[in-house]
Amino acid sequence: MNLKGRDFLKLLDFTPEEILYLLDLAADLKDKKKKGIDVSDMHKGKAVALIFEKTSTRTRCSFERACQDLGAFTTYLDPESSQIGKKESMADTARVLASMFDGIEYRGFEQAKVEELAEYSKVPVWNGLTNEFHPTQMLADLLTIREHFGHLKGIKLTYMGDARYNMGNSLMVACAKMGMHFTACTSKDYFPAEELVNTCKKIAAETGGSVTLTEDVDAGTKDVDVIYTDVWVSMGEPVEAWKERIDALLPYQVTSKVMKNAGANAVFMHCLPAYHDLNTEVGRSVEKKFGLKEIEVTNEVFESEASIVFEEAENRFHTIKAVVAATL
Repeated sequence: MNLKGRDFLKLLDFTPEEILYLLDLAADLKDKKKKGIDVSDMHKGKAVALIFEKTSTRTRCSFERACQDLGAFTTYLDPESSQIGKKESMADTARVLASMFDGIEYRGFEQAKVEELAEYSKVPVWNGLTNEFHPTQMLADLLTIREHFGHLKGIKLTYMGDARYNMGNSLMVACAKMGMHFTACTSKDYFPAEELVNTCKKIAAETGGSVTLTEDVDAGTKDVDVIYTDVWVSMGEPVEAWKERIDALLPYQVTSKVMKNAGANAVFMHCLPAYHDLNTEVGRSVEKKFGLKEIEVTNEVFESEASIVFEEAENRFHTIKAVVAATL
C-alpha cells in the first residue's frame, strides 16, 4: 500500500484497509523500537514543521520523537513565534512552509484551517487535533484496543461525556470504519451532530459495526469492552462553561459502578490529560468552585487495573511515527 504524499486530516478520508495498514506499520515500528532497531534512514535529512495553535504534551512529544527516530528534523511554531493568522493567512503559510519543509503538522481550532493548509500545501499535512477531529489519537486508541483484545471488529466502545466535538466525533468514525460498536452515552444535548451520525451509521452498516446514542447509563455501559471519556471543557473554552457541563454531565462521570456494569474484562481509556484528582490547577479550581474532587473520571477508576491510559498515551508516539513514515 502506498500512502506517500497523502494528507492525514480525518479518518473519514481513509478506507478500513488503509487504517489497518497504518496500525500494522505502527505495531512493526513499535516492535523495532523495543528491540533497538534503528530506522533513522527511513526519512534521513527531511524536515517537518509543527504548527501548534493549541499547546500539547503528547502530540508535540510524539511528533518530535517520531521524526527524530525516522531521521527527520522538526521546527516548532507556537502562536507567539509565527505570524500565522495574525499577519499571514493559512494559504500563504502553507505555500511558504511547503517550500522549506517536507511535511507539516497542525494542531489548533477549526477543521477548516487544517483543510485549507492541506489545500495550498504541496507536502503532506497531518492533523494533530482540531475542534472537529483528532485522527492521530484514533490510531493510538485503535492500536491499544487491538493490543489488549487481539482484534477490533465487534468491540463495543462507549464514550461518556461531551460527544459533540473531536473525541466523540472521531471515536464514532473510527468505530464505524473498523466494524466496532460505538455508543455515545450522555445527555441528548451533547450527542454528536446528526449529519455525522448518519454518515457513520452508513459506514457501520457496511463494516458490521453500529452507532447508538443513549442517555441511559446502565443500558449504555452494560457489557461493553471499552469505557472512554475525556475532559468536559476543552482548551480555549470559557471558564463559565464548567458549571453548565458539570450540571449536565455529572451523571456520566466514569465511576467504579460504571466499570462494574461494563463487566470484569472492560478497560478504561482516556486521551489525557485527565482531571481525576486535585493535582492540577484546573482540578483545584473546580474543587474550589463546585466541590468536586474528581471530574470526568474517579481516581479509583483512573488508577485501577482496568485503566490502560498510559499504554494508550505511549501508542501516540508509535502511531504518529507510522503516519509520518507512510506519508512523508
